[in-house]
Amino acid sequence: MRNADELPSETIDNFYKQIGINVKKQRELKGLTQLALAHALGHKSVGLVSQAELYLKKQHFNIEHLYKISYILECNLCDLLETKNL
Repeated sequence: MRNADELPSETIDNFYKQIGINVKKQRELKGLTQLALAHALGHKSVGLVSQAELYLKKQHFNIEHLYKISYILECNLCDLLETKNL
């Protein structure tokens, strides 16, 4: 059996970066700005969206954010979690 402690931290960082890229791609395909997505998520500013799309300061989307984003963007949650580029 594997142990999660064996997973390098940069692997997790790359996972979060890829999710940010995926969200940005889906958002742009729908023609939404970061501000529009932030408002649809119930946020007043783009802080979360802009930082999580870039994984800036290790800010990332949580599973609730991703579920809501998939609903807002009318895409499959799997599209946001796609990791074949890792």
